[in-house]
Amino acid sequence: MEQEEAYLRTDDLAAGDDGKVWIREINIHVARGEIVTLIGPNGAGKSTILKSIAGQLKPVDGAVFLEKTAMKDWSEQEIAKRMAVMMTERTRPELMTCFDVASMGRYPHTGRFGTLSDEDKQVWEALDMVHAKDLADRDFSRISDGQRQRILLARAICQQPQVILLDEPTAFLDIRHKMELLTILKTLVRERKVAVLMSMHELDLAQKVSDYVVCVGENQIWKCGTPEEIFTETCMEKLFGVPQESYCAEYGSVELPPVKGKPEVFVIGGNGSGIPVYRRLQRQGIPFAAGILHENDLDYPVAKALAVQVISERPYEAIQQETYEAALGVLKDCRSVICCAKAFGTINRKNEELARFAQETGKM
Repeated sequence: MEQEEAYLRTDDLAAGDDGKVWIREINIHVARGEIVTLIGPNGAGKSTILKSIAGQLKPVDGAVFLEKTAMKDWSEQEIAKRMAVMMTERTRPELMTCFDVASMGRYPHTGRFGTLSDEDKQVWEALDMVHAKDLADRDFSRISDGQRQRILLARAICQQPQVILLDEPTAFLDIRHKMELLTILKTLVRERKVAVLMSMHELDLAQKVSDYVVCVGENQIWKCGTPEEIFTETCMEKLFGVPQESYCAEYGSVELPPVKGKPEVFVIGGNGSGIPVYRRLQRQGIPFAAGILHENDLDYPVAKALAVQVISERPYEAIQQETYEAALGVLKDCRSVICCAKAFGTINRKNEELARFAQETGKM
């Protein structure tokens, strides 16, 4: 992204603590209407970057810019009108209701005594947006971690910011509330053109929600790009040390290593039908072979990760005789066959022959 498009940007930022630099040359640009996500292993420096941008840690070097103006030239209140921050530290204010906590986000816009005017009664709107109106009168210290995350997001929304910084915003949420929170962020981005900079550990969710991804590893930013450029087997191996064969770039998921040994079961799958069987066999410690799968089939990435051997065919081509014979040879050496496919078309008719052979020989 060009710098002039960025609402928030860092210019050769060096972040650390007590004058000690932990990570240098941080150049991040976030435009309004865009989600930029930091990914990387624990301790890589993602939280340090966010805290330095937010002003919670004083930058060792470089600068942070909002609206092309250095943040050091803005007053705290002016920054608060433009930037909201939601970090992972658990906020536990005493004797405050959820409404009170959410309404704290209005402080940059209130008068000298912090009194909410009629036009400042946007707290209810924010609570409604995060599906938390029913929590308004509850004691903030007595609700669940997931509920707290929603209240803190409501507080950030109440600031009416142009940019929101979030550190692991889905960390304490169950899957339903993870999806709700990310949907809310996408709504803010689309409808209000808010810029979002956040860190995430859930790679599958980061792949789905991000417009741009920043890889933080070994105390440096070593790669930036679109999700399609970042979520590849090569990048994930370099960033997290995940073996290439264990990461399914197509699904943004990590699979456990395959069970070693000679295949005992041959799985005939296709169109996603084999995936639950592959995972069940892996859980049970049974080495297996999979085939015949076209290399663009839904089953193929997971089979490649979990099977001892995969017999495959090129995309969109009918299964060749030599491919069939290779699969048949592997199948004959297996003690049993599982056929997951419910129907066979023209290009995978050879799989039907494999299934028929397994049936006739008592391996099915």
